[in-house]
Amino acid sequence: MSAYFLGVDVGGTKSHALVANAAGDVLGFGESGPGNHESVGYDGLFKVLSEATSEAFAQAGITAQDVSGAGFGLSGCDWPKDVAPLRRVVDGLHLGGPFVVTNDATIALVAGAEAGWGVAIIAGTGCNCRGRDAQGREGRVTGEGGLFGEYGGASELVVRAIQAVGMAYTHRGPATRLTQLFMDYYQASDLEDLLEGLARRRYRPNPAAAPLVFKVAEEGDPVAREAIAWAGRQLGSLAEGVIRQLQLENETFEVVLAGSLFKGGPMLIEPLREVVQAIAPGARLVRLNAPPVVGAVLLGMEQAGVKWSSEVRQHLIDGAREALEMRRAARQS
Repeated sequence: MSAYFLGVDVGGTKSHALVANAAGDVLGFGESGPGNHESVGYDGLFKVLSEATSEAFAQAGITAQDVSGAGFGLSGCDWPKDVAPLRRVVDGLHLGGPFVVTNDATIALVAGAEAGWGVAIIAGTGCNCRGRDAQGREGRVTGEGGLFGEYGGASELVVRAIQAVGMAYTHRGPATRLTQLFMDYYQASDLEDLLEGLARRRYRPNPAAAPLVFKVAEEGDPVAREAIAWAGRQLGSLAEGVIRQLQLENETFEVVLAGSLFKGGPMLIEPLREVVQAIAPGARLVRLNAPPVVGAVLLGMEQAGVKWSSEVRQHLIDGAREALEMRRAARQS
């Protein structure tokens, strides 16, 4: 009798479901919209799960009862107390095998690290960091951003750049081309209009401006470059905490970099690397080049007691990429 494994990646903008067999053959793919329960509620999450998994099951020619093991990476699964109510939502799918519910950063780690363990740093609009050791123990930061001193995403970078503009205005810091950047971005009449508008919330810091900060830095502005280096060091400090939690200081492992901000390249990554390798010289930084849903499938295999190999992982990655590319092509046609 064949074994089938389900992986689900639920994010704040879209959700994916993948069905595969023990050899890593991708048999079915499904897609739905955003499913973070903090935004759409538990009923909204169940609707997203149902839509994505139903499509994947139909393509694979199986039912939910045929699933031998499943992994769910859920945006918004941030605290231990989140797990039980989220498991109750997944229970409504009536899967045939055991499943695990975890944060979506964890499945990015499992997908991106060749051995399935290490540390993952997420840097998109916000930031997050999760880790897993070879025995499956997990480490984490809170994922709550500035409230607990966790910085490094696009939102924080833009605020840092705006602070530099304010410091230049009050002669507490050097002049910077970021001033003209933000005046143009907000179409402010002058510098005082920009700062007053930000202070009185007529203008609001927008993480979408982060690529412009990188552009100014690439043009040689030292203040912009330092803001980006600061973000890199902050992201490195997230990994530093997780490394200590899992006692990985003397291990050789991968640090998976996931999220759009890492498109900024060495200006962000090199300061991050310095922080991480100061505490864990054996850490090797890699960019996530696999769909995160692959990590969820691999966790599903683990739930069923199946030990997957690097060959199975790579086969899954290739199949998932093909499925995503086919879906993109279908949308564009």
